[in-house]
Amino acid sequence: HAAAGGPVDPAAAVLAVVPGLLVATAVEGVRRRARTGRRGRGVRRVLLVGEAAGIDRAAVLLNSRTDHAYQLVAAVPVGPGRPGQDSVQVPGRLASSPADDDVTTVLGGAYAHEADLVLVAPGPQLTGDRLRRLGWGLHDAGVALCVLSELSGIGASRVRPVTAAGLTLLHIAPPLRGGPQGILKSVLDRAGALFGLLVLSPLLLAVALSVRVSSRGPVFHRQIRQGQHNRPFTMWKFRTMVADAEARKAQLTEDNEVDGPLFKMRRDPRVTPVGRTLRRTSIDELPQLFNVLLGQMSLVGPRPPLPEEASRYDEREHRRLAVKPGLTGLWQVSGRSDLSWQETVALDLWYVDNWSVATDMGLLVRTVRAVTDGRGAY
Repeated sequence: HAAAGGPVDPAAAVLAVVPGLLVATAVEGVRRRARTGRRGRGVRRVLLVGEAAGIDRAAVLLNSRTDHAYQLVAAVPVGPGRPGQDSVQVPGRLASSPADDDVTTVLGGAYAHEADLVLVAPGPQLTGDRLRRLGWGLHDAGVALCVLSELSGIGASRVRPVTAAGLTLLHIAPPLRGGPQGILKSVLDRAGALFGLLVLSPLLLAVALSVRVSSRGPVFHRQIRQGQHNRPFTMWKFRTMVADAEARKAQLTEDNEVDGPLFKMRRDPRVTPVGRTLRRTSIDELPQLFNVLLGQMSLVGPRPPLPEEASRYDEREHRRLAVKPGLTGLWQVSGRSDLSWQETVALDLWYVDNWSVATDMGLLVRTVRAVTDGRGAY
């Protein structure tokens, strides 16, 4: 009705959306319980096999996150090198070249630590026929085998395995940059922004009044940010700081609490009492719905950087600007300002390469929980 220029009753619009929100919340609850069940009852006890460098890489990544069902219990190095992770138990070792006891050594480590999955990190000393024979022995003994790929940051939906001439090939689909999903994302962005502005208009008016009467200065804070393909645009927020905040920033540079090009302080003295509440609830970000409506931002995407931040980007970080910046994103549901700069970049790059409309819908649902929780918002 809004797109066609017809009359819209806000109450009727809210009632029309409620069933969908209830279904989405219920589905998210089921998925959360399923993930919890996998972590609690379906945990895979993993024995790592590979050269020291490969073991270290896999061990660090597996131990640094809990959103998976793989528990590292031990490792069997290949060759003379020793893993740098002291916490990893080493029940045995494979020689640098293929040996008759390869299978028995790995099986012995798996049985000793009750591992039900052997994860192999291939390398020059463990590949080809040696890996194939190891797989035969493990499968004959009823132990599952998994081979670690050097690929990282690629969603499973983009990977398609095929065989050719006895080789196993992994076809990697390119990231989405347009097509039907890009058009649908643009339509959903503008429709969602318009709906949000209509429904939240009373709240926006109340917040504007509270900002105006609580401290001197304008209601809105306008700031130049870098958007898709590094194009600058003016981003809107409710003002949460004193009027001369930018002038006082130079005095606080040494108190910056995050690494990288960002500037963040958990107790920034420039933030007003009302602004602190707005930041904790993320209400100060709502005027960016206008940016979404104008096509400068998306509902979901990486956060738009300041020009001075973007000017310090390296080639890897610059890839964050390949898509439109977002009102929310993986950073919002994963810790916000509590994340390190490198963690933020890693999350943004994963989104840039693996986004889909379904991913966006899931992130929007998770954003509600993250905003309610309030952690990492300051």
